Amino acid sequence: MMAWLSGWWSSDAAQVEPATLRDAPKLAQLHGASFHRGWGEGEFEGMLSERNTLVHRLRLGRKIVGFAVSRMAADEAEILSIAVAASHRGRGLSHNLLLTHLGHLSGRGVRTVFLEVEENNQPARRLYERAGFGVAGRRERYYQQPGGEQLNALLMRRDLS
Repeated sequence: MMAWLSGWWSSDAAQVEPATLRDAPKLAQLHGASFHRGWGEGEFEGMLSERNTLVHRLRLGRKIVGFAVSRMAADEAEILSIAVAASHRGRGLSHNLLLTHLGHLSGRGVRTVFLEVEENNQPARRLYERAGFGVAGRRERYYQQPGGEQLNALLMRRDLS
């Protein structure tokens, strides 16, 4: 009986695990639904094949509902993208995903993590600030919106050591 309960619980719990090449289509779909300029399947396949790129998927049961992607160089990393499906936002899943991802970066010798976030993206800024990131700089008119509007980016940083 305990084995059945244990299996039932783990299938409903959120799992953060390394993404594989087979995940590329779903990751591209999630990225496209989350950002104005979505990355294609080929871009994800390329990142999943690179040794200096770390990609985690967030899985609920058999369904991939989020991901985090970072590129590493020496003892630094940049979070390139993090997303959770709109239908699963607001449940703390992105916080768990981000902290697990940061733990894996630290385990690979990364000491400092950077990211860029659109200045007006309050949910993302709250996520990063809650995870210990601080504003390190600002890039004027960095993001180009589909309608031509240009938005500022904040450069954020967190030390892992």
